[in-house]
Amino acid sequence: MKLFTVLSAAVLGGALLVGTASAQEVQERTIRWGHLNNTDHPVSFGVQKFAEILLAKSGGKLKVREFASSQLGNELQQQSALRGGTQEMLSASTTSLATVIPEFGLLDFPFIVNTTDQADALVQGAFGKAMIDALPQRGLVGLGYWGLGFRNVTNSKHPIAKLEDFAGLKLRVIPNPVYLESFSAFKANPIPMAFGELYSALETRTVDGQENPYTVILSNKFFEVQKYVSATGHTFTENIIIVSKIFWDKLSPAEQKMMQEAYNESRAYQKEQTRLQTEKALSELQAKGMTYNAVAPEELERMRKAVQPVVDKISAALKPDTVKLFNAELDRVRKEVK
Repeated sequence: MKLFTVLSAAVLGGALLVGTASAQEVQERTIRWGHLNNTDHPVSFGVQKFAEILLAKSGGKLKVREFASSQLGNELQQQSALRGGTQEMLSASTTSLATVIPEFGLLDFPFIVNTTDQADALVQGAFGKAMIDALPQRGLVGLGYWGLGFRNVTNSKHPIAKLEDFAGLKLRVIPNPVYLESFSAFKANPIPMAFGELYSALETRTVDGQENPYTVILSNKFFEVQKYVSATGHTFTENIIIVSKIFWDKLSPAEQKMMQEAYNESRAYQKEQTRLQTEKALSELQAKGMTYNAVAPEELERMRKAVQPVVDKISAALKPDTVKLFNAELDRVRKEVK
């Protein structure tokens, strides 16, 4: 837990506050922000940057208290706490939001984007905005997205170099239909499991492997219980920054503006930290003894084709207008962004 008290920023913010909002518009508040990652992860770096900016803007009145490493529960538990008004903020994977708005699951489809910039453009465009606009009906307010990076498979058995290497592997996946059906299509044995239970399951060989961004693999020391890391890059995971609507509605317009601006101003920093830490993480995983392998483009294409029936099936069960918007935005991003 961290309570940020950046005094110099607060003093500067106090001076700026005079010109932007009256004292009555900004009250002393402590904002509890929970997430699953450790404090050495780019998500935590983003939380700290957001907290610093918000403290300055509010003249030291709006303080963020970070609860990292699942201290407030798993993502679904924290999401419920936000909707009930007992927690103020959460940075969670968009995957967990699919439980309340199934169309968020479109972002989990494998092999839809090839680069971080494409992933970023997709959520910053019309589709990403439409999903944020749907949140208030579910008791949540979205400030925007942060990228966690591409997910890659680790396991204790052998490298994943071709589609057939998935066969029979017990892989922990996010409890979500896209992940369960995708890895079933790869002929793996997907095991849905909460993230907090994963290290122990890997250590005891309850599961053979898992899939996550390199930064998550390193931060959670999966290298201690996994031998192989394979660059499947099958999905790009987005975090969404969400606020309890109950809490949001208590804020003055000035406070709401400061919250949104703190996200806007911290986004580029968090994106850069994800890029830097991803590169560093892969090097460190290899230095700590993991065997790394790339996956040939033709094998990635075989994986993409294997999972296409899953994409078609799940798309057919979602709102047609949202699927149409998603596909249109995906086409645009693929043409415009490298």
